[in-house]
Amino acid sequence: MKLTAVVVTYNRLSLLKRTVNCLLEQTCPLDQIYIVNNGSTDGTKEWLDSQEQITVIHQANVGGSGGFYTGIQRAFQDGADWIWCMDDDVFPRPTCLELLLKETNRPHIGILAPRRLLDGKIYTNDFQEYDLTHPFASMYQQRLAKQIVDSPVEIKGTAFEGPLIHRDVVDAIGLPNKDLFIFCDDTDYCLRAVKAGFKIYYIPDALMDKQLFFSSDSWAVRNQKKKWKRFYQIRNATYLNHHYGENIGVKYLRGFMQVIGYIIPAFFTAPFSKAWSWKDIPALWKAYQNGLKENLGK
Repeated sequence: MKLTAVVVTYNRLSLLKRTVNCLLEQTCPLDQIYIVNNGSTDGTKEWLDSQEQITVIHQANVGGSGGFYTGIQRAFQDGADWIWCMDDDVFPRPTCLELLLKETNRPHIGILAPRRLLDGKIYTNDFQEYDLTHPFASMYQQRLAKQIVDSPVEIKGTAFEGPLIHRDVVDAIGLPNKDLFIFCDDTDYCLRAVKAGFKIYYIPDALMDKQLFFSSDSWAVRNQKKKWKRFYQIRNATYLNHHYGENIGVKYLRGFMQVIGYIIPAFFTAPFSKAWSWKDIPALWKAYQNGLKENLGK
């Protein structure tokens, strides 16, 4: 059984070094570690080129989705049986992979997800059901964040922060949608896997720490830093609802309500706060329109 890790990185060298060290310290050794460098400019390229225990793929910045597309494609082509995917801001504990692998004999298993800890506390956006029929409900139902989970449990969606993916999944559904750039590529991939008949399990004993960002920032500063990401968040969420929604309400109304949820605060706070400006409003609306048209890309 060939075990391969895929890490996507961009301009976070100190975090990447920690992630790589965690992978090398696994109690169940990896056969190969691929680092997909999305055009970093902070010395990441030079450091990666000096490392002998990893395989490096340099490419332009095509976002997380483009990075996972490249990394999973390479791992699959090189014969990996299980592909362990993560960003450069998560740090698997030494037994994480070993504990995930203990669950690989479950029927129809396709993806295994670890438990993430943020500042020592359980952090999860994993969920157990999709809602593709009720426009006024969230797509993500039965969230684990609202439950006490102390044993493996079946889920329907997880993040690209530690999922262990069997090659049969890649063979059946292909690669992540690289045109999403960032956000929702993991949800899209999980949904495709579930629709193809694969099971996804959340393994709470397999632990992975997650880097804490923006902890001391004010609301305005945090929104300023995240503002450029909102376009992709709105566009891609709208795309998911339009592409997979099972009625007109989900296809059009759910995304509309989300973008209005950003436009209204932007409209009322723009004169008084640096969090938003007037020019952000048409950009938010454009994101919604692009999602409806399924006009993706960077």
